[in-house]
Amino acid sequence: MRFHIIKTDGNARACLTETPRGQINTPAFMPVGTVGTVKAMSPDELKEMGAEIILCNTYHLYLRPGHEIVSSLGGIHTFMNWDRVILTDSGGFQVFSLSALRKIEDKGVHFKSHLDGSMHFIGPEEAMEIQSLLGSDIAMVLDECTPYPSSYDYALESLKRTTLWAKQCKEYHKRIQDTGQIPPYPPLIKGGKGGLLNHASCIVNQESTQYLFGIIQGSTFKDLRKRSIDELIQIGFDGYAVGGLSVGEPKEGMHELIYFTAPLLPSDKPRYLMGIGDLSDVLVGVEAGFDMFDCVMPTRNARNGTLFTSRGRISIKREEFKADRGPLDPDCKCYTCRNYSRGYLRHIFLSKEILSMRLNTIHNLYFYLHFFRNMRKSIMEGKFIEFKMKWEAIL
Repeated sequence: MRFHIIKTDGNARACLTETPRGQINTPAFMPVGTVGTVKAMSPDELKEMGAEIILCNTYHLYLRPGHEIVSSLGGIHTFMNWDRVILTDSGGFQVFSLSALRKIEDKGVHFKSHLDGSMHFIGPEEAMEIQSLLGSDIAMVLDECTPYPSSYDYALESLKRTTLWAKQCKEYHKRIQDTGQIPPYPPLIKGGKGGLLNHASCIVNQESTQYLFGIIQGSTFKDLRKRSIDELIQIGFDGYAVGGLSVGEPKEGMHELIYFTAPLLPSDKPRYLMGIGDLSDVLVGVEAGFDMFDCVMPTRNARNGTLFTSRGRISIKREEFKADRGPLDPDCKCYTCRNYSRGYLRHIFLSKEILSMRLNTIHNLYFYLHFFRNMRKSIMEGKFIEFKMKWEAIL
């Protein structure tokens, strides 16, 4: 992975990451394609908006349709018809947030599927197997997403486990990348019935290198966060992510940890702030020196009728928009704003038309990607603080 810092403005960075499948201009927002699709969007529409990278979810794709199936159908890029960069998360957060029953041990995590209640196990080796067979461009190590609040002792034990898994992920991932094959071992537990396909039919695609990012944990304890960073740097990764934030802790504490962790991360590697998508938090993250962000906020809010505009958020269901002829956002040039009135968008939302989800999502994702492009431009021009202050007053 070739990583270049193009311009800095304070700690804010405009960077370029080059991969065999394409480049990523940062700060970058990654639309979330949880199960292999960004909800309500086609790949061509995402490209037209300027999306250079999307995020897919290991946990969900493992459960359905199964990583072996995705591999047998050509890998995740062919499977979903997306020829740009894809990052897959390890599934650690989904085990934490979706599984009602889980047992965590040093070997990995046993958990109950939220789909059918079947029991599963994923450890470092399984996490690397799944992501290698999916064929993403950037894989994430398996980590334990420490809940909030947590005691210091629990956070420390969780951190030790995350570091252990990170080291094992690095070793196993290297073996897969070097050989292009999954070493033989008992198949993953899928409801107690074993894997879906024989490993011999699932050869790793070596046309494009898969990079590996480490994940910093440590809950709200600064000394543990620093320890996590030091240990992961010693192992060595292609990029570094900060996880375990925005899980219920106060905003002020989250922002303090963002400012604390960023300067401790290597300056010559991509820095990824996981799951942070509220734009006021993004501004803090970029000011601290982070490069990559993801969140379901623009798509989930779109489906619920909450839309982002240059004048702040609006709820399209409000009565005041019933006879409004104006565009959703006069300053926006997305397909929705160029062609439809607020009155129409309110009508189809209340009528529960499928088109409402499409048009709202088109607008929100366009708004986010345009916001990130303008934020990058402000860094290039040495005007990031002005940009931040302007948007803080709006958001």
